[in-house]
Amino acid sequence: MTTTSTGTTGEPGPAFRFHPKLWIAAAILLALPAVGMQVTHKIAWGPEDFAVFALMLAGLCLAAEAATNWLTALRWRIGAMTLAVLLFLTLWVHLAVGIFD
Repeated sequence: MTTTSTGTTGEPGPAFRFHPKLWIAAAILLALPAVGMQVTHKIAWGPEDFAVFALMLAGLCLAAEAATNWLTALRWRIGAMTLAVLLFLTLWVHLAVGIFD
């Protein structure tokens, strides 16, 4: 049984694990539209598009970090990450079709 810092033994809980590969993947995803804009004129993102996408990716990565660090049961981790991805995709689709202008 693992105890946390609020446990009766006074032992510290597990350390926070940072996942740099997750954040690197998010940075690569953010760079893809910029590369696409150099290749074709069909991609036309402005600074506000990159800012919104960066905030969305940061929120998704923070949700994944929180799920992996604070949820102990695998089914809760999978559920939380699934919910985060579905919320991300829903917001992305709504922004893409212009519902949230």
